[in-house]
Formats: sequence, structure tokens, C-alpha cells
Amino acid sequence: MTREEMNTLVDKTVRSAVENVCGTMLGCEVVVGKTRQIGHPLQESDGVVALLGMAGPWVGTGALTCKPELACKLAGAFLLTEYDTVNDDVLDAVAELANMVIGNLKVAIEEEVGEMGLSTPTTIFGASFTTKIGGSEEWTLIPVEVCGGELLVQICILPNDRGKAHNRADLVGHMLVRG
Repeated sequence: MTREEMNTLVDKTVRSAVENVCGTMLGCEVVVGKTRQIGHPLQESDGVVALLGMAGPWVGTGALTCKPELACKLAGAFLLTEYDTVNDDVLDAVAELANMVIGNLKVAIEEEVGEMGLSTPTTIFGASFTTKIGGSEEWTLIPVEVCGGELLVQICILPNDRGKAHNRADLVGHMLVRG
């Protein structure tokens, strides 16, 4: 599978997963924006980020990012209750949303290239922080308007050259906190 074919698969699968999870399961109106290829995503944020790693014949990272207000709305739709502030339930709901979207992508990739692994979601919440997810210079960014806010889905996936270990910075995200 070429990088171009993988990018097409990522776009198609993530769009479908977001529409199904947010539209059908959460009952939210969903408008998936234009997919773009971007380099080295570096996002300043006041909000919530959920990260998952993927490993197998291809390796990479998936990230979902949103503002706290949207995280609360998504968690409320998911758990059928209202949230005014981000708490453990909200973080768990965003992590599960990321797990469902990136998990759907993992299954689609497995159908094309073989068995893949998926890490446990990591969620980050705070004010004035920057996430930098290491890896390739090519990321797929899919903006999604859902429940009155913007959810960003970012995917970076690279071929795992003959099972060689990649530099850890190529596979995981890290966070910088500003004072």
C-alpha cells in the first residue's frame, strides 16, 4: 500500500467513523470539513486532546482535539447528562470517542495490510498548552463541526519498514506546558 492509498483510506474511514459515532450514536449534527495534508502539527490549545498510537505493518498516531465546552457537550450526549466543566467523566468520554474513531481506522487498515495494535487512549486537558506530535512531515487533518463546536482529527501513519523499530519521537506525542 502506498502513502497516497493510505491517506485515501484514512480520509474515507475517519469521515465515516466520525459521522457514525457523532451523528448516529451521539445524535449530534455533523459536518465534516475539507481534509488537508499538513506538516508537523503544533497546536496551541485550551482544551482537551486524546491521543492513540497504532503499530503493525504501519505505525502512527491519531489525535482528537477540541475546546472544553465541546468536550462537555460530547460527553453529555455520550453519557446522557450535562457537564459544565471538564472532569474525569468528560475526559473518559473524549478518550472513548477517540478510541471508537481511531479504532475504526485500525480495523480498516488491518483489512488492507494485516494485524495492527492500538494503544490505550491518553487524554490531556489544560489551559495554554501546546501539543507536538512527532513523526512524519505529512499529517491528515480532518476538521469536524459537531454539537456546535470544532473537533479536529489528526492522523499520521507511516509504513513500518520491514518491522524496524522507529525512533520513539516518530511514534508518540508529547506536551509542553507554558507557565
